[in-house]
Amino acid sequence: MNALLRPAGLPPTRPMVVADLDVVMPVETSAYSHPWTRGNFIDSLAAGYRTLLQCDTEGGVLAYSVALPGFEETHLLNLTVAPVHQGQGLGSALLAELADWARAQGDAALWLEVRPSNVRARTLYQRRGFVEVGLRRHYYPADKGQREDAVVMRLDLQAVTGSADHALE
Repeated sequence: MNALLRPAGLPPTRPMVVADLDVVMPVETSAYSHPWTRGNFIDSLAAGYRTLLQCDTEGGVLAYSVALPGFEETHLLNLTVAPVHQGQGLGSALLAELADWARAQGDAALWLEVRPSNVRARTLYQRRGFVEVGLRRHYYPADKGQREDAVVMRLDLQAVTGSADHALE
C-alpha cells in the first residue's frame, strides 16, 4: 500500500516471522472460539505465504493477516485485529495493503471465507468491495462438535483501481 494513502496514525506493517508467534498466539486465542494453532502459523510461514503484522510501539500485536498466493489470485486465510483494537480501521488497512500487493503481482482476484455469524467481518469485506459468491457447507468447526458454513467472498482486483477510494474507512 502506498504510504501516502495509508490513514494517518496507523503503524506500519511488516512480514510475520516464527519469533512473532509468542505475541500473535494470545491475540489469536482471544479473538476466536476456534483459533488457528501455532502449527497452522508455522506451516504458513514455512510455505512462504504472504503475511502482514502490525504492532504498536511496545511490540504488542494490533493486527495480522496470512494469505496464500496462487496463480492469478490470492486467498486470504486469516485476518485478525486484536479485539481491543477493533473498529479503528486496522482491518480495512490490512485488506487494502493485501489487495494492492496482489494486484501488483498480476492477480485478478482476492478470495476468502468467513463465518455467516461473523457479521462484523462480512460488513468490512463488503465495504472493501468483496461480493458473496458461494457457500461451503460445514466448513468451520463450531461448538459441541458442530460445524458452521462459510460464506465465500471474492474481490475483483481488476475492477478496483486502488486503495485511495477506501483509504479513510
